[in-house]
Amino acid sequence: MAKHSDISWKNDHPSTLFSNSVQKADRAVKQAMTHPEEIAVEHAFNAIEHAENARLNAEQHNEHMDIVEQNIEYLETLKKQLEDVEDIVEEQ
Repeated sequence: MAKHSDISWKNDHPSTLFSNSVQKADRAVKQAMTHPEEIAVEHAFNAIEHAENARLNAEQHNEHMDIVEQNIEYLETLKKQLEDVEDIVEEQ
């Protein structure tokens, strides 16, 4: 039996994909906060960007909007945290 491709999986579960990508962004931001280095910040920015794309996908599908809303709020918190880390890295 063939595996689900990423694309069909996204179409099947956009809110799950968004939740997972927010969790990955959370880990990346925490890593950047613990180790404020340029590469960690870049990694976290990429994770947040990925989560933003997943957010748009989830919103387009109007799926589990309460969960999506919670993740949107959390993503905004992560962005603010990452901005703080970026300031630290730039000052070094």
